[in-house]
Amino acid sequence: MSGQVGRRAAIVSVLLIAAASASAPTADSPILPAEVRDLWGDGEVVVRGVRAVVVGRQAAPGELGDIARRADRAGRRVSAVLGRSVRPLIVVPSSAAEAAGLAGVGRVDGLAAVADRGRVIIVPEFFARLNSVGKDVVLAHELTHVVAGTDRLPPWLYEGFADYVGYRDSGLPVRTAAAELAAEVRAGRVPGELPGPAAFAADGRDPVRLARAYQEAWLACRFLADRFGERTLVRLYRDARLGGVDRALAALGLSVATLTARWRDYVRDQLA
Repeated sequence: MSGQVGRRAAIVSVLLIAAASASAPTADSPILPAEVRDLWGDGEVVVRGVRAVVVGRQAAPGELGDIARRADRAGRRVSAVLGRSVRPLIVVPSSAAEAAGLAGVGRVDGLAAVADRGRVIIVPEFFARLNSVGKDVVLAHELTHVVAGTDRLPPWLYEGFADYVGYRDSGLPVRTAAAELAAEVRAGRVPGELPGPAAFAADGRDPVRLARAYQEAWLACRFLADRFGERTLVRLYRDARLGGVDRALAALGLSVATLTARWRDYVRDQLA
């Protein structure tokens, strides 16, 4: 988990649903989609934002309203890059144990959110630890996953692209957002290769290494946007999903090897 932003989320997907527009988050009791209908039988509180719908249990409407506002803001950030809107549906249970039960997994330790059957399940203990910027980054990151898709992509691209969108308008300096990786670079240890699947294994054994993996992936996509432009990065992501990353990079005159070499120089320049 990044120490500066205080965040790391699971790979979260969001159900795109039709929701009534509102000028500010409001609590109500609407007809809900099947994904969240009768979750607990009683005690549900529903808050609607402009696009977001948040369903919570044993949570104050003000807290859910804050999540709805952040989800709306994250959706606008995603739209600015991808040109598509998103209407997120978010579930806020009362505890991490309840979140794990809803998701059908044994544990969700260290995760800010997890996805299950098209709904975002917030892990309240861990989400609450994030600072304001971290919450916004996490939500924009995960909304990017659902809008852009992640199938058949190397993790440096799908995680790095989601973090590119997440950090795009955050105002955080690069050295702050990539604090763990910056410490490595200042010590003379520049990563030798783009992070692969093993680097993203969130098993809790090395949270600093996990943070660096996300930062390495983010800077790979940030390099591509700086060098070729944001629209080209978006097109590369789309083309990689359709035809593979090697073919998408080749259209830019790159191979994985040449990208890696240029990315290493970029990491050194940005963080040394």
